[in-house]
Amino acid sequence: MQYWLIKSEPNVYSWEMLVQEGSTCWSGVRNYQARNNLRLMRSGDLALHYHSNIGKEIVGIAEVVREAYPDPTAEGDPNWVCVDVAPKQAFVRPVRLEDIKAEPRLQKMELIRQSRLSVVSVREDEFNLLCAMGEMA
Repeated sequence: MQYWLIKSEPNVYSWEMLVQEGSTCWSGVRNYQARNNLRLMRSGDLALHYHSNIGKEIVGIAEVVREAYPDPTAEGDPNWVCVDVAPKQAFVRPVRLEDIKAEPRLQKMELIRQSRLSVVSVREDEFNLLCAMGEMA
């Protein structure tokens, strides 16, 4: 199993929307490195759902339920892919970016090192620590 962090602005696509819909196509990624990460995702992988710009916090865990396929928002360009994700578990306490940056064990996280990427990998120890910080529901 691999672990990921996926970003979305909560006013565009929030955790609450994902929970309400039950699953979604994680589309619209137009960065090559983030796209490559989407291609590496496998069914059953877990992804931290991060609210970017507004909130700047991890709010829950999603599960990859469909592996990479052509992104329907890419207007027929086969270079872009998406995956389907479904909500798995909400955090009791969102983990704020400032708390992540303050935690010495998370200083090498790609979220901090490559803050502009919308899809980044997360090491297992980072994932476990963030879940503990979020006091999973």
